[in-house]
Amino acid sequence: MRYRSRFTWGLLLCCCLSSTVGADTAQPPHIVLILVDDLGKDGIGCYGSADFRTPHIDALAARGMKFHRAWSMPQCTPTRATLLTGQYPWRTGWVNHWDVPRWGRAYFDPQRYTTFAEVLRQASYRTVIAGKWQINDFRVMPDALDRHGFDDWCVWTGYETGNPPSGKRYWDPYIHTREGSRTYTDRFGPDIYCDFLIDFFARHRDEPTLLYFPLALTHGPLVDPPPLPGETNHRGRKLSGRERLRRMAEYMDHLVGRLVAAVEEDSSERQAVIIFTTDNGTERGLMGTIHGQPRPGGKGSLYEAGICQPFIVKAPGLVPEGTETDALTDFTDLFSTMVDLAGGELPENITLDGHSLLPVLRGESKDGPREWILAMGYGPARFDGEGVRGRDDFTDRALRDRRYKTWVDTQRRVSALYDLTQDPAEEHNLLGNLSPEAASALEFFQELVDNMPAQDARPSYRPRDPLPWDRE
Repeated sequence: MRYRSRFTWGLLLCCCLSSTVGADTAQPPHIVLILVDDLGKDGIGCYGSADFRTPHIDALAARGMKFHRAWSMPQCTPTRATLLTGQYPWRTGWVNHWDVPRWGRAYFDPQRYTTFAEVLRQASYRTVIAGKWQINDFRVMPDALDRHGFDDWCVWTGYETGNPPSGKRYWDPYIHTREGSRTYTDRFGPDIYCDFLIDFFARHRDEPTLLYFPLALTHGPLVDPPPLPGETNHRGRKLSGRERLRRMAEYMDHLVGRLVAAVEEDSSERQAVIIFTTDNGTERGLMGTIHGQPRPGGKGSLYEAGICQPFIVKAPGLVPEGTETDALTDFTDLFSTMVDLAGGELPENITLDGHSLLPVLRGESKDGPREWILAMGYGPARFDGEGVRGRDDFTDRALRDRRYKTWVDTQRRVSALYDLTQDPAEEHNLLGNLSPEAASALEFFQELVDNMPAQDARPSYRPRDPLPWDRE
């Protein structure tokens, strides 16, 4: 793999770590990326939730930078593929949801996709993942995570067709490690994942590390987690779905606090950059409010409640404490940002859609590098005999600039335009009554759409003989 240099060690010294207390020489920082499953801003206290208590996440925001305009994709698979590759779903083919262990046929191909973990490992990082993956079948490719750039792993397999125990991700979880896949009886999966990361970090704290924590929480099935310290055990009691979600979110916050504390207390003189975000909005029907106001949408929706996520970065000495930003960002930016943090080199042989956020994080740029951001992808993909493909040739999507947001349908037509500064709930479609400013925005968005391929790519597909667990 060939690379082009983006930041020299001297620039990293001057711009990233020079004000770190106790650091005499420049060292690439530890990077901790935390990705929560199925929880929007309505589940995070510092974003205005009155329904959930998240003191550890709130503390990250109080000592770091809180983003207000950070977009994910509307659903799990498109978001995770976007984050890993720095490429939009229309480019990678992961435009819809697809559980590879359950449905087979598609797979996240190490020969086709370059992940941020691969690039950081090239930059001498020790890399680890714990939590959720679900885009490879480990029975077919047991070393998939190594091939995608991770030195070690501890992940739920995802439900594997023909293997009922694999359906469990919480109590009695079915987990894949270097030793293989098995059930961990009477254990709570998220505890195992968190312990694994802390242990990996303890063994490699003197080297630059990437800890990727795609939590299983708070995705259904809704369960009662272990009690928090000093709390009564509620297991076995009849709780509403809403109460279970609240308890799962608060336990997630507890695990975030555990991991952050372990890294920050044992980092020696090396800086630690903590990035916290979520993969899509809260499941509709379980959503809370933001500053007391309900919002339309949720998981799977192109409304802001489905795609505009909590996004927090804490890095003392790099990121000004207690700051907030309206800079635009989407999940394609994480790849370039982490590589720049690591002092690594971006691949020359792939097209990246993202931009580094370092100028924003350092407080040097108010608006950031983006003029627009994009979100797309909900519902299951389909198999058409030639491979896995999106539900439509052109997946519907949303784009926004600093003021306006547009929705684009499957025929590549703009179906809605909103002024988010005046209409944050997206209630008033401006298409029938365009001001000169709105007309200019519409023209800008249409030009972007016209330059996108009329047909989205497909995920990788490898025809093979049927395996024992296959079902038609």
